[in-house]
Order: sequence, then structure tokens, then C-alpha cells
Amino acid sequence: MSIMNSVACTLLLSTGLTCISCSEQASHSHASEDGSSNSHTHADGTSHANHGAPPVGPPVEHDHAHEEVPLESTVIDGMTVELAQSHGPLTPGQESHLVVKLPYNDGGQTIVRAWIGSEDRTLSFVGKGQYAPSHDDYDLHALAPDPLSPTAMWWVEIERPNGSRSVGSAQPIR
Repeated sequence: MSIMNSVACTLLLSTGLTCISCSEQASHSHASEDGSSNSHTHADGTSHANHGAPPVGPPVEHDHAHEEVPLESTVIDGMTVELAQSHGPLTPGQESHLVVKLPYNDGGQTIVRAWIGSEDRTLSFVGKGQYAPSHDDYDLHALAPDPLSPTAMWWVEIERPNGSRSVGSAQPIR
């Protein structure tokens, strides 16, 4: 075997082992027990739909097993929107969960996004909500920036079926 072939084989093998090693250290698994990739389980044993993945097929029902703490309602473009946070207080670099209840029901046709930080989304990871018909609300997951500004807020963007967008914010649990 030539030296080039030997180097190429060594690189491929080491890359594969590195990827296997990294995936074993993940804080949660993105494959469900049945091998599908529509949900994942966290280290604490809780399960829910994947983050940011566009919904495929009918809306997914969520068990809302996390303890949800109501936040103050916020007014976005004249609408009073109810919010609840779970996964505990915001922690830099950690995931948090937001439940958004709109004042109308359009069967999940509205797109709801949320992030933690500032209105301009700097250093923020934006989560896209999945509609839960049994609760008529949207479940969102977002990662808190690290470092986390002491003035960070939950920001919610509502995109109606006609394309219009509205943005508002709410004080998170710290």
C-alpha cells in the first residue's frame, strides 16, 4: 500500500472514531427507542420532539411532563399571548422550554418562533414551535446564550398564515 493510501486510511479511521467518541458524550440522545428521529430523550429521562426540526405529518402531541411555570402574559401586536416556561430557570448554554398560547385557534397554521436574549437575536438560538392540538398551544425549545446577559428576555415571533410577523418579549424565570 502506498504512503498516500496509508495516510488516507488512517485519517478516515481516526475521523470515524472521533465521531463515535463525540456522540457517546452527548447530554441527550436524538434517536428514540424505535429508531425514528422524530423525538429525543434527555439525560434526565424526559422526551419530546426534536429542536428546530420542521414537523412532518400531522401535529405531534406532547405530554407536557415538565413542570410549566406561567410567565406574565405579553401583548404582541394587540394580542394577549399566554406563556409558560419549564426546564427550570434560565442557565447559560442550557436548553429552556416555552409554551405559547395564542388568543385564537387556527389549527397550527401560525408559525411561532422564540429565542432567549435580545430582540436582534445576537448569540441566540431560535426555536420553532410545534403545535399541540390537544392543548391548542405551541411547544418551543431554545438554548440560552453563554454568556447570558442579565437583561436577556424571551422573545416570541408570531408569523400568521398571511405572512405578517409580530414580535414581543417576556421576562423569563431566572
